[in-house]
Amino acid sequence: MKVLVIEDNYYTRDIIIRRLVRRGYQVIAAIDGAQGLHLAHTERPDIILLDMRLPVMSGFDVARQLKEEADTCRIPVIAMTAYQIEESRERALAAGCNDYESKPLDFDRLVKKINALLGQTPP
Repeated sequence: MKVLVIEDNYYTRDIIIRRLVRRGYQVIAAIDGAQGLHLAHTERPDIILLDMRLPVMSGFDVARQLKEEADTCRIPVIAMTAYQIEESRERALAAGCNDYESKPLDFDRLVKKINALLGQTPP
């Protein structure tokens, strides 16, 4: 399974990538919203982990564009944000995200969400 991680924070991105790779996922990464949108089109990931506060283009805008475009609208998106308020969750889901995970990430729960959205058992 190919996972696109769109996260601007180097340390958070590195931790997510290393932990996913260790579990057998193929991971590609972007450091801003525009690069993430481009990789979604060119790499065709199975799922996207999307930070909502990104430079160049916000995660909310990325999610909306992904869901509006025919070649990316079916890719599940999990929003990630440090803001643990209900408004952030609702806003991410309204933008088109399929699920939501607050930071700091509970990695086991995140993997369960990835697998549930993909209809897979863990790799």
